[in-house]
Order: sequence, then structure tokens, then C-alpha cells
Amino acid sequence: MRALPVPEVPPRPPRGRSGRLLLAATAVIALPLGMTSALSGTAQAAPLQCSVDYTKNDWGSGFTASVTVTNRGSEAIDNWTLTYDYSGNQRLQQGWNGQWSQSGKTVTVKNPPYNTRIAAGAAVTAGANFSYSGTNADPTAFHLNGTRCGGNLAAPQATLTSPRAGAVFSEGATVPLRADARAVEPGATVEKVEFYSDTELLGTDATAPYAFDWKDVPAGNYSLYAVAHDSNGMSSESTPVGVQVTDGPSVVATPAQLGVRQGETARFAVKLSEQPSETVTATVERTAGNSGLSVLEGAALTFTPSTWNTPQTVTIAADDTGSGAATFTVSAPGHDAAEVTVTQLAGSGDAGEYEDRFLELYNKIFDPANGYFSPEGIPYHSVETLMVEAPDHGHETTSEAYSYLIWLQAMYGKVTEDWGPFNESWQIMEKYMIPTKDDQPTNSFYDPSKPATYAAEHPTPQDYPSAIDGGVPVGRDPIAAELRSAYGTNEIYGMHWLQDVDNVYGFGNEPGSVCQGGPRAAGPSYINTFQRGSQESVWETVPQPTCDDFTFGGKNGYLDLFIKDGSYAKQWKFTNAPDADARAIQAAYWAETWAEEQGKKSEISATLSKAAKMGDYLRYALFDKYFKRVGNCVGATSCPAGSGKDSAHYLLSWYYAWGGATDTSAGWSWRIGSSHNHFGYQNPMAAHALTTVPELKPKGSTAAADWEKSLTRQIEFYRWLQSDEGAIAGGATNSWGGNYGTPPAGTPTFYGMFYDEKPVYHDPPSNQWFGMQAWSMERVAELYHETGNAMAKQVLDKWVPWVLSEVTVNPDGNYQIPSTLQWSGKPDTWNPSNPGANANLHVTVRDYSTDVGITAALAKTLMYYSAKSGHAESKATAKALMDAMWEHHQDAMGIAVPETRTDYQRFDEPVHVPAGWTGTMPNGDAIDSDSTFLSIRSFYEDDPQFHKVESYLNGGEAPTFTYHRFWAQADAALALATYADLFGDE
Repeated sequence: MRALPVPEVPPRPPRGRSGRLLLAATAVIALPLGMTSALSGTAQAAPLQCSVDYTKNDWGSGFTASVTVTNRGSEAIDNWTLTYDYSGNQRLQQGWNGQWSQSGKTVTVKNPPYNTRIAAGAAVTAGANFSYSGTNADPTAFHLNGTRCGGNLAAPQATLTSPRAGAVFSEGATVPLRADARAVEPGATVEKVEFYSDTELLGTDATAPYAFDWKDVPAGNYSLYAVAHDSNGMSSESTPVGVQVTDGPSVVATPAQLGVRQGETARFAVKLSEQPSETVTATVERTAGNSGLSVLEGAALTFTPSTWNTPQTVTIAADDTGSGAATFTVSAPGHDAAEVTVTQLAGSGDAGEYEDRFLELYNKIFDPANGYFSPEGIPYHSVETLMVEAPDHGHETTSEAYSYLIWLQAMYGKVTEDWGPFNESWQIMEKYMIPTKDDQPTNSFYDPSKPATYAAEHPTPQDYPSAIDGGVPVGRDPIAAELRSAYGTNEIYGMHWLQDVDNVYGFGNEPGSVCQGGPRAAGPSYINTFQRGSQESVWETVPQPTCDDFTFGGKNGYLDLFIKDGSYAKQWKFTNAPDADARAIQAAYWAETWAEEQGKKSEISATLSKAAKMGDYLRYALFDKYFKRVGNCVGATSCPAGSGKDSAHYLLSWYYAWGGATDTSAGWSWRIGSSHNHFGYQNPMAAHALTTVPELKPKGSTAAADWEKSLTRQIEFYRWLQSDEGAIAGGATNSWGGNYGTPPAGTPTFYGMFYDEKPVYHDPPSNQWFGMQAWSMERVAELYHETGNAMAKQVLDKWVPWVLSEVTVNPDGNYQIPSTLQWSGKPDTWNPSNPGANANLHVTVRDYSTDVGITAALAKTLMYYSAKSGHAESKATAKALMDAMWEHHQDAMGIAVPETRTDYQRFDEPVHVPAGWTGTMPNGDAIDSDSTFLSIRSFYEDDPQFHKVESYLNGGEAPTFTYHRFWAQADAALALATYADLFGDE
């Protein structure tokens, strides 16, 4: 049996973004109302129907305006023009996603050349910056091609009045749910209020006062909220309230963990979970850990049948020299005890406010009531379940989220000197996201001289399945034997990229399945989605299991949707996202640095060894997909196979993947790298760690040399791709079009690889999201801070002024950072001894955002640059951005901003399935040529937030969500602690 590699593995859209502004701009307009054909007897066009949503971000002397135009009619609108008037002296400065102009008080927005049509039910969004003085009233009327459009419809308001946040109940109790709701739109009425626990609908009340008694509640932590629906079809949910249900009479202590500085005090509150029949005395004592912490007040607390629910305070004192954590146990007769972890912060008196903010946000992230983690301790991609971006469900997760958990816990160890959570985070990742030997059972049959059989990549999903072609030469894998010798195993030590944490799809392995290892039926399940070319967006994917035993899908499982061959075998296959593994190693570098400063490196030595091992296997990302020779590789059959390291491009590519037969008697397995390199995935800090820190040096005999070369190559890559303005362009490929095609004449090269403006994925284009700039350049700034690397400084000296010119932080705390970038031109061909100036490579900022995670990553980049260079504006801007997020965008669960998701029109988008192919998803959803994104994910129709999407699909307003992405919360917390580390309270 031949090794059958997946023909293309995840070209993932940027995480944390959907590219929605681009995706919304897919259609636009018909003839002006009243224009008829000059030919008698022809029908008149349907009347134009439209609505306009207008929002602004005002900073006192100027503002950013955003207009979303929705086609409410049944026919498409072509060649659209929107007009509206201001009443004051607002003056247009710059516009994007449209051709903006102003005459007097009238503003005109015409469609851009690349976006001339608004399909029926679709929307476009455009934005512009204006200056003004005096008042800044919103426009009152909008006209599209001469027709007046309807405006915003206000959603009803809902407030959960019972229970209160932090309430505690005993198992089997009745939890009284009460809500206030009112319609805001004139003439509208509240039709019903629904009560939810996370995604579970508990009850509905159509009559005020709105109430539902949730009876016989089992023990656990719950996030409760109400959703109000009005007669206009609009709805909104209340702020969630976290409650705890204990399994019997219990002592309740909040918060469950807190920090206290040397020489200072900290407090927590104690009460009982239910009314006692007689007086109860609770005692508080330190039962483990740091002896420098002691109970100052509240060692004995008395609760009566009338005061049992009134919190009483316990005060913990810290001495002047101690450090580390201690456990305080609060116990009472007949009640389950409560434990509080108090950590003494050693030598942190200068860190002040920003370290306190870090701990406050950290505690919100780890508050069970806020829902960031599964019962297994796995971080969800987002708290909210209705979420489509790279993961196609909020309660999936990525290797990226695991890497952010490790980084967050490394910072927690730095702040608290408690390294237990850091070690535990790696253990959770290893247990749930690194495939076990049982998950990858046939690696022993891998032949490094024949690593995989070639299958070409193609531009669109319609071009698949891709034929397996054994006639195309592939190179030799030069590191397999070295890894086997170093670690005594055939298994790969790297994370798979995507996991269905709650097993929503149902691919979890059933008893008796040939897929014996890893997740089980009720637990986390490995899955794959992206598989079919650079144009395949998340909306066009067909989810499939990583272990395909033909239980689901069609007669060949899902394999024949992607590969074309004479026969199909049951098989397993995994895909690694190199940026995530590199981030985990980057976090391990900082953990080693901080633990060594504290004299505690021995506490994390085992974890550091695992990070080094991960770095050894991460080298598979440094090679061409089929181990072909790197440089001027044109023609699948004519481009020569590599031997030794001539197949290495030494950049962190988009993926590496491996797989094999589930049948151990079949005797085959395969491995591939990737030919496509995006600047956003590079991590010179990981390369620095793997070459300079003894505890992080891999065992592979050539690993250190590979990573030393990679470090230099990565920094050169940034320099090669730096635009005239300073931003970093897309990337390079060794396989043009994914099939070793011929690039256009004049395409610049980098060590013989071809410049690719938007490497890997095109919907949306991968070079447009500013998040890649902030993520990747932070690593460059860290490298510069740690080593003073001259080329890193050169890149930053140009990048930082560009980004500062595009960031706005206003006196009132409103801010905006770049969001979507637009590119023109090309870099010069790379000459290491005399790099070109790239005078013809240009970038402009198309629109702006307040994205929480990327704002935090940008702030960290500016901090590290400032701390090394002394650049005052970078430090001031970083601080202003963090303060603006903290003061304006906090909620009970973290830091978040509302997002209007016009791209959710694509829930109804067709998913390509070849004619005649039929199959089923685990829940019975049919897969055939009529499938859509939603039809093979019918579980979304039961999501408590789906009514927003359904209303939008039926012609309503674009839905708005406030998402709490785990990685974004972690990045925000890391930014706060980084500022405390680098600058104290300056």
C-alpha cells in the first residue's frame, strides 16, 4: 500500500479575525429606482430596498465613521452609490473600502472597482476618517442610488436580576432566574425572554415579570444569562452571571486565589452555601506552603441562621522576605471545606498597578464561572460557542490556544514564583494535543527515502480530489533517523492543530473503533477542516476526523473528497501548525529566564526538556513539502529531489504533517513539510532559545546547526519583505501554486524561492490582516531586546515609526489600530550582501479596529523595542493602548469589544461536494452536492445565539457579538505583566 499524504493541509485563516470587512464587500447595486428599459414591453426592475448601519469612534477633534449597507431586496444591486449629509463642519480626511468624496455637507461613497455588487441579503462595509470641531451629530438619512434606506433597529434590553453574580447553592436546590426586559424601538414589544446556562436553554417566559425556576440543579459552576426577543425580530442577551452549586453544605470562599506583596495584606470573603439550623463556626488556617503568609484577622468566623449568607472577611498578612504560594483552608463542622491559594509576590513592589491588573485579569480567565476551559482544563478557542473564523466553532480549540496557556502560566510563574501551573499547562497540552503512540500506530514503517507520494495542490475546492502521482520524484527525509536515534521512538512529538473539545461533531472514537488512541466518544476529539487549496475559506470546508476508519462520511470515509486514487485505506493523519509549537518554545525560554532569576530553574527542568524535544521535531517545518531541492524549483517532475539538507528552506512554513495506515499489518506511513512560508509564522525567538539555552537545546545531532541557520534566515526574510513604508509583506514559496508551477516572469526570489504576495490562503488574502504584523514583530522585538541583533533592530527601526503613524489614542481613551492592509508592488530579489531598498513595495491601511488581542501584541512589541532602544514614543503608546483597553473595554469576563459579523451571511454558502458523492456527518447531516456550511453543521441551529444569524439570513441586521477569545485574553494579560516587568509603574 502506498503512503497517501493529504494533498493539502490546513491553509488556515488568521486566528482571531474572520476577514469580515473584505468578505462583506462581495456585492453591490441595481439601477436607480424608477429607471425603466427603453424597450417597450420589458419588465421594470424590482424596487431597491436597503438599510444602513452607521457607527463612529469619536475622539473630540476627529472620528472614524463606518457605514454598513445591506441589500434588503430580492435582486442584486450593481454599481452602487451611497450619499448622506452631516449637519456640522465634519470634513473627510481619508476613506477605504469605497470611493469617498465630499461636497459641502454631502458625503458620497461609490463602490470600489473590486467590489461592485451587493447580492440580495448581502452587505458591504466602508469606513473613513473625518475631522471636525463643535458638535458631531450622526446623519439622519441615507440614500442608495437615490433611494432612501432604512436605518438601525435598536435591540431590546435584558438584565438578569436573579441570581446575583457569585451566588452559591447546594446540589438539588432551585435557582430562581429573574430578568427585566424592555423594547427600545418605538412600537416594538417584548415577545419573550429565554433563560440559558451556557448553551442550554433552561426555560422561557412570555409575560412580565419574566421568571423561571431552575429546579434540582446538579453540582457545578454555571454561567447564566437571559435573552430578550422583541416584535421586530431583534434580540439581545444580558451580561452573564456566574454561580456555583455545591454537592452539599459547604463553606464558600472568594476569590479562590489572590496575590499579596511582601509586607502587605490581602483579603478574601467567606460565607456558607445554605442556611444552617444552628450557629456554625468556621476556622481559617494555613495548611500548606509559604510560611511567610499568615492569618492576620478572621481566623474564627461565626455564622448564624440569619447571617449565614453575609460574607465575612479574612485578612492575610505577608512578611517582608517570604515568597511563593500557600494554601489556606476554611473549614466548618458539617460543611465541605474551601481552599484559597494566596501567593506572596517577592521583590515586586515596583511593579505596582500593571502587575495587579495582570493578576485581576488572570483570575477572571481562570474563574470557572466564566467558561474559558473545558472540564479537562483545555482552553476553548472562545467562551462563546457561536464562532466561525479558523476554528468553525467556539468550543473547538487550536494548538495556538495551548501555546498561549503555556505562555500565560510562564508569566504567572514570573509574577508569583509558583511554577506548578506552568508545568501543569505543558502536561495538559501533552496529554490532549500531542498524539500518543496509539494515535499514530504505524510510524515504525516510515521509510525516510520515500517520505510520501506526490499529490498536487490546486487553486479551488472545485479542483479536488487531487490525484496521487507516484511518478513525481520526492526527496529523502534527512532528520528521521536522527530523531529516532535521539529519542528512541518513531513517534512525532508535535501538536496537532485543531481539536473538537466538546466533541460537538461526534467524531470521538467509539468502542471497537480501529482508531484506538487519543480521545474517546465523550471527550475531546482531533479533527481536520482545511484541505482543498488556497481559495478554500472556513466557510467551504468539510470537517473530517484525523483517524478516518470509514465510520462517517461516504464509502471511503472522507478521503475521496481530497485525494484520488485507485483504492483507499483506513488511516490516521495529523497536521502541525509550526507557529504554535514555536510559541510554546518561546514561552519556555521566558520561563527558564525568569525561573533562573528566582533560583527555581530546577522546578521546571523536566518541562524545559520537553520543549527542547518539541523544537527538534519542529524542524520538519523547515523543509519543502516533498523534500525537493529548494531554489528555482519549477516543474513537479523536473524539480530535483533533495538529498541531505538541500531540501531545507530554514523558515517556519505553514505546516508539517504525518500519517499512516491504521492497520498495523498494512505497513506504511508518510511525512511531509511545506513549501509555503509566511512572514507571520516566523519566530526567531524560538530559534534563539533552541540554540543558546542549554536546557532547550534539542538532542538531534544537527538540530543546533539547523536552528542557527534558521535564525539568520528568518531575520533576513523580514528584511527582504519590508515595504518602503515599513510593514512586512506576505512571503515566499518553493512550490508555485502548490504544484511546482512556473511563476510570472519577473517574480522576485529569496534564496531561489518565489515571492508570494498572499501565501497559503486567499479568502481572505493572508497578507491583509494586521494581526500577523503584531504577532510576528513582537518576536523580532523580543530578540532585539535579548540579543541586540543588528538586523532585527534595522527592521524595527523602520517598522515602529510606520505603525506609530497609523495608531490613534485619543485623550478620552478611545483608540484604533490598523486592521486590514492593502499591498502593491514587489520586493527586490534578495541579495544577502547588498539588500535592496524595496522602493516599489508599498502598503496602505484600508481600515482600523480595536481588536483586543492584537492591540496587546502590538503594545508588547513597542515595549520590548522601547526597553532596548530608549524610544520614548513607543513606551508611551504601549501604555496608552493598555490603559485604554483596561478603562474602556473591561467586563466581568475579561476585556472584549463588540464585533459586527457581516461575514455570517456565509452560513448559507454552498460547500463543494463532487456530483454523485454522498455521505453523512456523525449526527446524520447529509453531505452531497447541495450541502452548505450550515447544512453539515445543523447543531448551530440549536445554539442560543443562532437567532441572531437566522434573523440576518432572513434580511435582518448584521449580528453583533462580544467574543472572549482565550488567546486574546492571554495576550492582554501578558501585555500588562510585560509592562510591569520592563518598566515597573513608570
